[in-house]
Amino acid sequence: MARLAAFDLDGTLLMPDHRLGEETCSTLRRLRERNITLTFATGRHWLEIPNLVGDLLVDAFLITGNGTRVHNAQGEVLWRHDLAPDVARIVLHSHWNTCASMHVFNDSGWLTEYDVPHMLDAHAYSGFRYTLADPKRLSVLDVSKICFCGDHEELAALRVQLNEALGERAHLCFSAQHCLEVLPPGCNKGSALAALCAHLNVPLAECMAFGDAMNDREMLGAVGHGLIMGNAMQQLIDSLPHLPVIGHCSRQAVSHYLTYWLDTPHLSCSPE
Repeated sequence: MARLAAFDLDGTLLMPDHRLGEETCSTLRRLRERNITLTFATGRHWLEIPNLVGDLLVDAFLITGNGTRVHNAQGEVLWRHDLAPDVARIVLHSHWNTCASMHVFNDSGWLTEYDVPHMLDAHAYSGFRYTLADPKRLSVLDVSKICFCGDHEELAALRVQLNEALGERAHLCFSAQHCLEVLPPGCNKGSALAALCAHLNVPLAECMAFGDAMNDREMLGAVGHGLIMGNAMQQLIDSLPHLPVIGHCSRQAVSHYLTYWLDTPHLSCSPE
């Protein structure tokens, strides 16, 4: 029996309309009743998670900003990692040959230069909003991550530019087909989960995790029982070919899998 279960949110635990289904909520409460620690691991800002998960946050932990922050349910920071100021300065002050929009995250929230109302659709249930700001006027201190949003082909070309400018001083990762993130080196959900497990004295081998995108790869590969969503990026499936693939987030596949796992733990495979 696993002692900790870590869940990506968008494309995994949340349905396509970015909310938790009732079956999922009920199943997560069953895990909590079994004394399995719940951990929500997401690229979202920690400020919006309470409005998304509600009472499931009780006694849970948060890995947010794709591993740049770890909080307990009371909002206490257990672990943090920021971009180096010189790296943040290069990204914020340089001219990039791209049409992608740039978004900056720090402990105060989400900052962006231009109004992009369609991006608020994913935050309708949390109420989280961006603040308009000139990136060249922002402090380069305490920047947790910077992300670029746009067409995947546009972002793939931008990744080449960023890699040439930053090299090993940053970790570049696609958190979705339309989102490229600039993170501190060595910073990902897997390293954050390892830090949390050390804090809790829980071996990674006794954890399970669910995810759908490349920002979940390290976390899924580190735990004793990693599971990939049926709607996952093909790149993720190809990079972890030994891990099972379950159903689609639109059908609350995590709930179905966990219900099966809780009720029939002696069996080795799931109908998902």
